Amino acid sequence: MKRIPLKNAEADVLVDDHVYAWLTSEPELVEDDFIGNLRLHSSGCAVFQKTKKQSVGQYSTKTLYVHKLIAEKYLSEHRDERRNLVGALNGDKLDCRLDNLVYRSRSVASRKRRTSNKVGFTGVYQESNRYRAVISVDGRSLHLGMFATPEEAAAAYNRKSWEAFGAEGKLNDVPEDLWRDSTEQVKTSPSARARV
Repeated sequence: MKRIPLKNAEADVLVDDHVYAWLTSEPELVEDDFIGNLRLHSSGCAVFQKTKKQSVGQYSTKTLYVHKLIAEKYLSEHRDERRNLVGALNGDKLDCRLDNLVYRSRSVASRKRRTSNKVGFTGVYQESNRYRAVISVDGRSLHLGMFATPEEAAAAYNRKSWEAFGAEGKLNDVPEDLWRDSTEQVKTSPSARARV
């Protein structure tokens, strides 16, 4: 694994050794000094941008997102009409190792986005001193109940998300024993999946 430092942040992009070898030997990328000009984008991804003057007053900007570039080169056989957006299994957009990149559908990518609500858990909303859990399945909003704590509501969301979407669902970062039935047999462990 190689770490590539970003120019505008105290962070690194992680890539596999053979991917690094390709990034540092591909003639067009070498000519543009791709490796030396990676920046942290406002979306949390690593990006390369280069502006060229075309004519008087005319410029064009070349933009390459590292995760997309790598996926197109090495994982294109996993892309199809429905699954055409690149995501990170562990939620870290700077982890561009091949075993962390996956093509997803727009609906899965939407479910995997980090939450920005005040409570801090996806599908959990405070109402007075209680917490409501809500999830959207097949375009319908489902009320999952009212709970005393945000963690209990997040656990209810996780149970329904796992039931409805399996490995393509989103899970809140709460202890698994709060929401998983110990007798449940699941082939893909949610602990290996990205947490919210």
